[in-house]
Amino acid sequence: MTLAQPVKDSLRLRLDIAYDGTDFHGWARQKPAADGTATRTVQETLEDALSTILRVPARLTVAGRTDAGVHASGQVAHLDVPRASLVQRSIDGDPGKLVPRLAKFLPEDVRVTKVAMAHPLFDARFAAIDRTYVYRVSTHPSGVLPTRVRDTAWWPRPIDIERMQAVADLVVGLNDFAAFCKARPHATTVREVKEMRWVEASTSEEPCLYEAHIRADAFCWNMVRALVASCLHVGAGRRDPAWVEGLLEKRERSPQVQLAPAKGLTLSAVTYPADEDVAARLAVTRDKRDLLERAD
Repeated sequence: MTLAQPVKDSLRLRLDIAYDGTDFHGWARQKPAADGTATRTVQETLEDALSTILRVPARLTVAGRTDAGVHASGQVAHLDVPRASLVQRSIDGDPGKLVPRLAKFLPEDVRVTKVAMAHPLFDARFAAIDRTYVYRVSTHPSGVLPTRVRDTAWWPRPIDIERMQAVADLVVGLNDFAAFCKARPHATTVREVKEMRWVEASTSEEPCLYEAHIRADAFCWNMVRALVASCLHVGAGRRDPAWVEGLLEKRERSPQVQLAPAKGLTLSAVTYPADEDVAARLAVTRDKRDLLERAD
């Protein structure tokens, strides 16, 4: 595993980011299509704005590479900026000055909410302790409240929240989530889910509203949406909790597992150690990744 090392004569900045993923094809920058058409991504949008302001190429490392249609309120990324560039822009002593400048360059569906100086070894991806996602879903017969239609999914059946929580309780802990993930070459599907809970979040404006809060050390591709969909099927009485228990024993993607719509999913938080513990955290991550690579 290769960790991003600080660039000489540069400062490492941490960016806290929020975006509406509806009109983005995910986080990661992608190659242009065969006809030269560019695919709109969050990474490219942010890097282009930063490069324009700083007048140097900007390359972001992100905590979680969200899929197309997935949102974020607590995304985190880092980048290294030459000290000279920050001095020339009069922001070397206060990187927070980048926030209003970026607001002028960015489209309305993506915002950098905070910029701060980071520990030289801070790594938005590998220093993360855990990540938290929230999934919003409405079961109201009329559908989703129009003002929340971009970040809330609709499930057109009544559900039993206790049955859904029974499934959530099953997936907490260290498990192989191969049945719930799209496999990536040479990547493990073992993850530690530290918490998964369903809450009824109904209000007078949004009746029949439910939220799933799930926190883990990391997530594999499509894992959260697959877990949510499995909970919903059990909650609607179409499956039994024992079905999910059986899926946790499988070591390959199950065709029985469906995906909840991307629009309901938001990356809400990423947790990091204190600055003095960053090096130790990176060592743990490196050892874990190296062990998995040797196992492959």
